[in-house]
Amino acid sequence: MDVSDKQAEPADEDSARLHQLGYAQELRRTMSTFSNFAVSFTIISILSGCLTLYGFGMKTGGPAAMIWGWPLVGLFVILVGLGMAEVCSSYPTAGGLYYWAAKLAPRNGAAWAWFTGWFNLIGQIAVTAGIDFGAALFLNAFLDLQFGFEATPGNTILLLAIILVIHGLLNTFGVRIVAILNTVSVWWHLVGVLVIVGVLVVVPAKHQDASFVFGEFVNNTGWASPVYVFLLGLLLAQYTLTGYDASAHMTEETKNAAKAGPRGIINSILVSLVAGWILLIGLTFAIQDYEGAAGSETGVPPAQIFIDATGEQTGKFLLLICIGAQLFCGMASVTANSRMIYAFARDGAIPGSGFWHRINKRTQTPTNAVWLAAGGALLLALPYLWSATAYAAVTSIAVVGLYVAYVIPVFLRVRKGDDFEPGPWNLGKWGKPIGIVATVWVCFIFVLFMLPQGSPVTIDSFNYTPIAFLVVLGGAAVWWFASARKWFTGPKVQGSEAELAAVEKELKELG
Repeated sequence: MDVSDKQAEPADEDSARLHQLGYAQELRRTMSTFSNFAVSFTIISILSGCLTLYGFGMKTGGPAAMIWGWPLVGLFVILVGLGMAEVCSSYPTAGGLYYWAAKLAPRNGAAWAWFTGWFNLIGQIAVTAGIDFGAALFLNAFLDLQFGFEATPGNTILLLAIILVIHGLLNTFGVRIVAILNTVSVWWHLVGVLVIVGVLVVVPAKHQDASFVFGEFVNNTGWASPVYVFLLGLLLAQYTLTGYDASAHMTEETKNAAKAGPRGIINSILVSLVAGWILLIGLTFAIQDYEGAAGSETGVPPAQIFIDATGEQTGKFLLLICIGAQLFCGMASVTANSRMIYAFARDGAIPGSGFWHRINKRTQTPTNAVWLAAGGALLLALPYLWSATAYAAVTSIAVVGLYVAYVIPVFLRVRKGDDFEPGPWNLGKWGKPIGIVATVWVCFIFVLFMLPQGSPVTIDSFNYTPIAFLVVLGGAAVWWFASARKWFTGPKVQGSEAELAAVEKELKELG
């Protein structure tokens, strides 16, 4: 065997495993282990999630809740990620969570796949909306400070639409340019955190003391119970630490996928936990005027902290670093979302599946699915034009919906017990206990993030997440019992070995 044969071997093994799962190698398999990790790390984006919800954290528990809530949530997120990674190694396919649910369910696999897929799909579209909305909000704040482009709902939605179009165009050009940008994004995030924290350590004339950063508890929610407020404040960490299922959705484009996919999931969580904690601590030490930052006119408290601590010009420079990271994050979110749409449509679970599953023959990417992901995100963000509370409900349902989708396969793997067939990356005897703790945690946050976040509960402060969740669950259930249960059989195989080979040969000839 010559050197070229050895280099081709992992891709051949990947294609063979994909054939065993029932699918042809339609997508171009060019991503490395690092590139796979980069997608998830970019979507987690500590410079997006941490900073977008930092103002929420300032009012809901303050520094103590943010600083100690981060590692607490991180511990349970690692357990969820470990459970997902083990299943990913067994079934490295773009369908990810819903495919796993179908294969692991003891019975009614199609129903498990249906509901898991819809929670994952809607959650991903909503998270894409939340990420790019955060980028638009921060960009609007910068443009307001620099050029007087007023930070209004209309202007923010306009910027969001432009950002989504750019992300759609980038993803249309194919997986190679996106993989390169995702690699750049990893270093942008890591170096960006070091630059921001370094500047906030060196430049400000004064800093908060350690007792403030690690012990100051702030309750501006109206609720009397500090425990309840602390728990509500966990949303900052839980919202940030989402999106790592992207490594699973990209496995059909990743070499040595049965090992690279699980490693992408776990490593993206671990690196984000360390870098995110450093960022939160550094930012909190640099606060000059707590009340002034929390009530900032820009609507972006971190921007006010930057300016108060370092001056306007340096503050705007740090804001630009955050905006760049958020734009990378949104681009990767569209990528992962489109792959999930592609896989779900491949199995006939989306109206117009034939159109959304269509592959661009030249780039071997699901171009139509890319634009559904971008368009869906814009539609979900439009309610911000008349109700910021309604938009917040969309982002909340994204968090709850995604974690429900994350934990269903983990729960089913626990139920399967010793009958579970592990892949090359597995947890051994720890698989079941880790899966049990992960399931209990998701059940807990499912309830927690449905609860009211402010008191007294009014139309303006009401948490609309339960209503939004019931709409999602109800819609999926009605469609299932009225129609889908008669024709949706779960993940479909595309054909025999010869038929799969013919599909791949046609794609190679067209490419």
